[in-house]
Amino acid sequence: MQKPLSFALPLMLAAAPALADVNVYSYRQPELIQPLVDAFTEETGIQVNVAFLESGLVERLKAEGDRSPADVILTVDIARLTEAVDAGVTQPLITETLEKNIPAEFHDPEGQWWGMTTRARIVYASKDRVAPGDVTTYEDLADPKWKGRICTRSGMHTYMIALTSAYIAHHGEEEAKVWLQGLKDNLARRPQGDDRAQVKAIWAGECDISLGNTYYMGEMLADEEQRVWADSVRLDFPVFDVEGGGTHVNISGVALTKAAKNKDEAVQFIEFLSSHEAQEIYAEANSEYPVVPGTDPSELVASWGSFTPDNLSLLEIANQRAAALRLTEEVDYDG
Repeated sequence: MQKPLSFALPLMLAAAPALADVNVYSYRQPELIQPLVDAFTEETGIQVNVAFLESGLVERLKAEGDRSPADVILTVDIARLTEAVDAGVTQPLITETLEKNIPAEFHDPEGQWWGMTTRARIVYASKDRVAPGDVTTYEDLADPKWKGRICTRSGMHTYMIALTSAYIAHHGEEEAKVWLQGLKDNLARRPQGDDRAQVKAIWAGECDISLGNTYYMGEMLADEEQRVWADSVRLDFPVFDVEGGGTHVNISGVALTKAAKNKDEAVQFIEFLSSHEAQEIYAEANSEYPVVPGTDPSELVASWGSFTPDNLSLLEIANQRAAALRLTEEVDYDG
């Protein structure tokens, strides 16, 4: 059963969409979006209603069809963005402002989606049990020296599938399957929980390293209970051991829905998201990296260190998603 939505203006969005100037379906939590909404409304006078969905965003848009009140979708991961495009629930949007602000590698060539922030999938390493420099490549995670020392979330989760997709793009399916099996063999426990749960396990001594997105460090440091988990680890930025290889990066992004009723206002909102002001707000609130050149990350994010992003295009990663899902099932990663 579809879970009820959480609206900025409860249920009025679906009942009377004309009350809202811009209607947003979002996989991003309301508290992460609200600072952007407030800044946009203050600048333009345009009101934004945000409906937070835990799952089923594309399915909901397909079911609603032309009746959908949503003008904009906000989501994370290139696979979720391309899923929306493939389902036919978005429409192309190309403006001079967006093309000027957002580098080509962070948007769809046809304007079906636009990247807003980036995050790196890195290694959280125990400060006490893992020496600096012990983890340098993703390939190294399958080395038997890590047997019984790694924790991860489900291999079928979008973030893990994206990393596996990148591995396939660099090395091919045969080598990727061997790597996945090696990674599974090195697990200290069955995959479970989110990225923060893996850091908690490191703090508790259940494992020594884990895979996670960078922004979870910011979330943990902001939580009184979880801060002790964060303090027990450091962030290491592994790279793919190939020519031009770097640290795996994914995005959060935005798209204009096919059914958008308030298109002019929605375009203004999307363009605002690409401004330096919004990029600073968004990156600060989410502990992520801005995509707009010349916009600095927050002091906290900058303190984690610099890294070289991988040279794969986001579309190359998205194109390997089906293969990544199949290989993860074949090695029974979560079993």
